[in-house]
Amino acid sequence: MKKFVDLYLAIDATTKTSGKLAVLQDYFVSASAEDCAWAIFFLTGRKIKRLVPTAYLRQLATELAGLTDWLFQECYDSVGDLAETMALLAPEKASTGDVDITFSQFVETKVLALKDLDQSRLNQALTETWSMLDVDQKFVFNKLITGGFRVGVSQQLVVNALAQVSGLDSAAITHRMMGEWQPTAAFYQSLIDKDATDSHISRPYPFYLAHPIAEEPATLGEISQWQFEWKWDGIRAQIIKRGGQVFIWSRGEELITERFPELAQAGARLPEGTVIDGEILAFAEGDVLPFAKLQMRIGRKTLSKKILSDVPVAFMAFDLLEFQSEDLRSLALEGRRAKLTELLTPGACDQYPSCRDALSQYLRVSSELVVSDWQGLGAMQNLSRSLKVEGVMIKRRDSVYGVGRKRGDWWKWKIDPLSIDAVLINAQQGHGRRATLYTDYTFGVWDQGKLVPIAKAYSGLTDEEINKVDAYVRKNTLEKFGPVRTVKPGLVFEIAFEGIQHSPRHKSGVAVRFPRIARIREDKPIEEADSLGQLKSLLDLAKESG
Repeated sequence: MKKFVDLYLAIDATTKTSGKLAVLQDYFVSASAEDCAWAIFFLTGRKIKRLVPTAYLRQLATELAGLTDWLFQECYDSVGDLAETMALLAPEKASTGDVDITFSQFVETKVLALKDLDQSRLNQALTETWSMLDVDQKFVFNKLITGGFRVGVSQQLVVNALAQVSGLDSAAITHRMMGEWQPTAAFYQSLIDKDATDSHISRPYPFYLAHPIAEEPATLGEISQWQFEWKWDGIRAQIIKRGGQVFIWSRGEELITERFPELAQAGARLPEGTVIDGEILAFAEGDVLPFAKLQMRIGRKTLSKKILSDVPVAFMAFDLLEFQSEDLRSLALEGRRAKLTELLTPGACDQYPSCRDALSQYLRVSSELVVSDWQGLGAMQNLSRSLKVEGVMIKRRDSVYGVGRKRGDWWKWKIDPLSIDAVLINAQQGHGRRATLYTDYTFGVWDQGKLVPIAKAYSGLTDEEINKVDAYVRKNTLEKFGPVRTVKPGLVFEIAFEGIQHSPRHKSGVAVRFPRIARIREDKPIEEADSLGQLKSLLDLAKESG
């Protein structure tokens, strides 16, 4: 446990990638296979199910610290992070318990062992564990049991460290880490073993991602070298048919087969050893539906006949990664697309008759856009919003299917976001290194002389701008509701967002998608901020264009 906490502190103490890479390598070289497996599990963002309700943890920490609820809340507001607040307030280390047990032993005996304990035994277990840990160890422990563990490393950095330690290519490590796996010594050994086979039938391939294009597409050169498709607004996924079974994986490495039974049934008709990459869309009568429709289905715990009927889906395939158990990723895009078209286009798959019934309704090929010059592509891109797509994908015809986000071969040319000018009305402190600053904001627009909340956003400002807004919030707080401060209206922001839809759950009656701060409008007084009517006009425009 101590070694893992030291790793956490070392990572947190540096902003240099080389420094983080070095401490990760040192850990993987010196720690046991079991410890390495659990470290990879947590460092790459995987989580165990929350073992203890947050409210219960908070109450126990309050009682052990001998505080009143309001005083604990004041401490929480000041610190900005619940796990850190509890670590600071809990009684100091009082025992010399076996804190030097291995990290894997600690997880199994002190973390996972909390599951399903009754209140008396849970109180005892938490109190005993806190008493044997110092402040830093308490903090990490609290993060692990609340599911809030985060540290400043990306999965790619962990992969790079493992590649250095094992001597394997980073792409091989990435592939082996995809899908479901258990943090065991056997898993870690197979992860770094040069002779291990990658035969797990459910395992998806690492997704290849496009870079946003910052310059005019014409700078990419000869247009004949590029292939163009719509950028669909859905859930990126892979459908896998191996071993007579079908698996559907999201880009977030979530197994979502049961969420889309009609796609699983369609996938069962694919030839053995097939993996297709594409986008799950809400889709009906040959037309893509708004992403908000798909969200309705994603959010349901059970899929009733009604929701399956109200939100039909289709899989828009744009790449073939494996066929008849052969990995096609090193084949040029043109070749992969030709095989995909042969497989999924009605009338072109006579040698795969089992596919036919699945084609027209559920499994579709994303059409190639035919243009003769870059100006023509621009005209296509301008149609995106009316067609309910996000823009255009630009892919080099001879590109292989890579790993992660690499510049040069795949680009995405998205339509400009919608935007509105709104007033800052609430603020809350952030997390991590911004836990003492007000960085999470609520914005409102005018409706009958009052400001109505329409969006929350916390990204888009520089550190200098955040400090400026933080100072304004502290000087202009009207009321406090726990960690939230109501702010005197005085700052106008341009809020960009990707989409808008009706929402009975929101006071304004509308919800915006992916809101973020575009800029501070220092040139605009609050009286000139936009109104709810102007926001709803964007909704009406979206309906007309659809």
